[in-house]
Amino acid sequence: MNVVNGLPAHVLLVHFIVVLAPLTALLEIACALWPAVRRGQLAWLALILAIVVAVLTPITTNAGGWLYDLRRNPDPILREHAERGDTMIYFSLALLVVALALVALRFAERRTHPSGSLVRIIVAVVVLTVGVSSMIQIYRIGDAGAQSVWGSEIAHLKKANGT
Repeated sequence: MNVVNGLPAHVLLVHFIVVLAPLTALLEIACALWPAVRRGQLAWLALILAIVVAVLTPITTNAGGWLYDLRRNPDPILREHAERGDTMIYFSLALLVVALALVALRFAERRTHPSGSLVRIIVAVVVLTVGVSSMIQIYRIGDAGAQSVWGSEIAHLKKANGT
């Protein structure tokens, strides 16, 4: 599935990742920091979103690889975008792992007394680290992609408009 309705699939799929990965990260952070949020259904929603992100990431990067291979001489910023994009699977899998940890913590808190403070602190630190780093990496990947596609166009338009 490299083309959808005449457009490269990567161009369409990347928008799902750009929205869902940070949303998943923010939801996981909320679940880690606020037990009331974790005890509700949001931990399950975070897990579902993490699964979707983990499934869509390799599909999106494969579609991007196909698009990249169409270029005879990709510019360095496009190469950087592709290399950064290839790392997204690790961030997606990390989001999935912490979502599973949050659901496990939710079960542990429901079956017994609330988990010890040390366990909750460790989970919160790991979730914060994974969530923030995933959002930063999404930004870095997207910025390189946007610069590759639009950078010269914007520079040309600025020059044409005298700004």
